[in-house]
Amino acid sequence: MEMEERSFVIPQEQQQMEDGGGSSRYTIDEALVSMGFGNFQILVLAYAGMGWASEAMEMMLLSFIGPAVQSAWSLSPHQESLITSVVFAGMLVGAYSWGIVSDKYGRRKGFFITATLTSVAGFLSAFAPNYISLLILRCLVGVGLGGGPVLASWFLEFIPAPERGTWMVVFSTFWTFGTILEASLAWKVMPSLGWRWLLAFSSFPSLLLLIFYQYTPESPRYLCLQGRTSDAVIILEKIARRNRTNLPPGVLVSGHSYDFEEQNIPVEDVHLLSPRQTKVETPRATKSNIVSLSPLLKLLSRELIVSTLLLWVVFFGNAFSYYGLVLLTTELTGKNRCTTTDMHLNEHDDVNYRDVFISSFAELPGLALSAVIVDKLGRKLSMSAMFFLAATFLFPLAFYRVDGLTTSLLFGARICITSTFTVVYIYAPEIYPTSIRTTGVGIASSVGRIGGMVCPLVAVALVKGCHQTAAIILFEIVILLSGICVVLFPFETKGQHLPENVAET
Repeated sequence: MEMEERSFVIPQEQQQMEDGGGSSRYTIDEALVSMGFGNFQILVLAYAGMGWASEAMEMMLLSFIGPAVQSAWSLSPHQESLITSVVFAGMLVGAYSWGIVSDKYGRRKGFFITATLTSVAGFLSAFAPNYISLLILRCLVGVGLGGGPVLASWFLEFIPAPERGTWMVVFSTFWTFGTILEASLAWKVMPSLGWRWLLAFSSFPSLLLLIFYQYTPESPRYLCLQGRTSDAVIILEKIARRNRTNLPPGVLVSGHSYDFEEQNIPVEDVHLLSPRQTKVETPRATKSNIVSLSPLLKLLSRELIVSTLLLWVVFFGNAFSYYGLVLLTTELTGKNRCTTTDMHLNEHDDVNYRDVFISSFAELPGLALSAVIVDKLGRKLSMSAMFFLAATFLFPLAFYRVDGLTTSLLFGARICITSTFTVVYIYAPEIYPTSIRTTGVGIASSVGRIGGMVCPLVAVALVKGCHQTAAIILFEIVILLSGICVVLFPFETKGQHLPENVAET
């Protein structure tokens, strides 16, 4: 099998094997393309998707828990918004931490810890005796939810390059399934059983991740990066058997070459040299470079700094807009405190469950739209067009709001923001190399969580403070700025192979 033209030196043992036996070589990308997307990837999709649905449910329930707890415990609007903000604060910590853990110790260990924390803290939240304990437990849930990008990157690394866009959109449908399931659950549970039962039921999907954890494989890309090519081959052989195909003939090799940042990092049995490397560093220099090169510095290297900074803005704007639309649905379509004289609405009148349930279905056409355009128009044009269209839908709400029109415009805006959210989670892992992929996506997701933290202060506090127009205008600014940043992204990733190191980006 012919390989892409790359300049690299393979390990001495492999070179001797190939010279002696005339064996050909293949990379992870070539193996995945050769075997195709089959039954093995379907099982990986089901597991990762279950985790994605779990995160969606935990996020969606924030729309219902805040008003219910405020009514039950007589909280102020600021205290209500803090219930949401602490979850995003936890996700800010978790997304960064779990990205580094999974890049260093493996994808499986990363999402095992997050699933454990999410399920345990989520279930215990149902028994919180007071406001402070609820905040602490929901913050811990947020730390666990921060591992969501690890599952997304893990699934991505099993998909053949030509089919990444399509199957990542399919993966995103699990988020929509989670939001619809949570809206349905809240509609049935909240009026009869209350918010504590909703918290308990919503923690169940995370528990399923732990039950089926033993059957999950490690990413072969991660294993190759660690020099564990024999372990990677075992995983690839399992994929071939499950898909009823065959591996390419020859020997698996790591298809990357170390660039100036990575050339001194040792792995178990693979030492590849960049053509630009002119000398071999001493062990002392190697140790010094390893200590000095943190994942964050790699993300801010000359090759990645523009993409990284723009991606951070887009993740911030995306999270701010998405969760803002979810919260605005409950705030703008419920009983309006600015016009009603009844200042003591009960928790069931405070949330219009029907409108929240209907708006959740906006994500289905959003996903369908993403599937159609992501591989035809490309990642950049898809995201920018949807951001600008979302701003168009929201604009009338700054001046005129009646129930039917408000629900329809929020529905349209949510279609667009769902599309951008879907595509950015495809684009982000594609721009980062394997060695820092989950760290890069995790940190970008962390920045997005800042948007989620700020969002309740706008969507809840401003709206309940009768400043709806100011809130809508601020959402408009954030969405338009995000669209402009997408236009400024330096390159398109549609149809490109996943980079293995910073130089390939």
